[in-house]
Amino acid sequence: MKNEIAVPTLYVSDLDGTLLNRNDHVSDYSSGIINNLIDKGLPFTYATARSLSSATLVTRGLKLHLPVIVYNGAFIMDSHSGQIIDSNYFSSEEKCTVSELLTDYNISPLVYSFIDGVEKVSWYPEKENDGFRRYIGNRRGDRRFNPMDGKSDLYRGNNFYYTCIGEKDELIPIYEALQGNPDFNCILHQELYRPEYWCEIMPRQATKANAIEKLKSRFNFKKLVSFGDGVNDLPMFRISDECYAVENAVPELKRSSTGIIEDNDKDGVAKWLLENG
Repeated sequence: MKNEIAVPTLYVSDLDGTLLNRNDHVSDYSSGIINNLIDKGLPFTYATARSLSSATLVTRGLKLHLPVIVYNGAFIMDSHSGQIIDSNYFSSEEKCTVSELLTDYNISPLVYSFIDGVEKVSWYPEKENDGFRRYIGNRRGDRRFNPMDGKSDLYRGNNFYYTCIGEKDELIPIYEALQGNPDFNCILHQELYRPEYWCEIMPRQATKANAIEKLKSRFNFKKLVSFGDGVNDLPMFRISDECYAVENAVPELKRSSTGIIEDNDKDGVAKWLLENG
């Protein structure tokens, strides 16, 4: 169904496994279609678990005008200037709750923070596992990286995101302890194309859904069409007027979708927009 002019519609896509192909970039075909539609007035943006710096690299070529949603909704940012438009941080009490829980289970996380106004990703190198080494190795030269010795305070600064990487069995207790806690948004999922699992911990209000609602209000959009592939896209799907899961999406998301589109390696999002946007 073509979008009616009388109903301003926001189009939001997840990145990894959805808009990005298996090579972790937006294909030239998808970029061409989406940019052409944006030039004609299509309101399009993305919502991702990635940071702005990481998302900017893999979406190079897209000419976005709207703010973007990063860190699973912890921040809304201007993709060109890097200005933070909306943010969610952990309180001191929430930091203590998480740090004590992870210490009890001998889990050492990646800690995302602003330290003295500078974005940092801190971790203890002596506690790296294969998943950590792959994550860090794929992002060599990242200026956010802040390896710390075991005597330093891993949770220094304004924390907004914790990532634990490891075996499913060792992360399930963390997930179960936090998923029912009203102060936190906790997601457990398997890494895309990899065997390890990620347990990601955010402030309760840091969700793609909450960030999208703020964007809708800011720009007076009345309708939402979204695209995704993973469990972290479920809140976004629940608030959507229409939501489409790529063919490679997890079963739970497919069951919650309006329909299934072609997979991420076949430019499913761009093709749907071309036909329906």
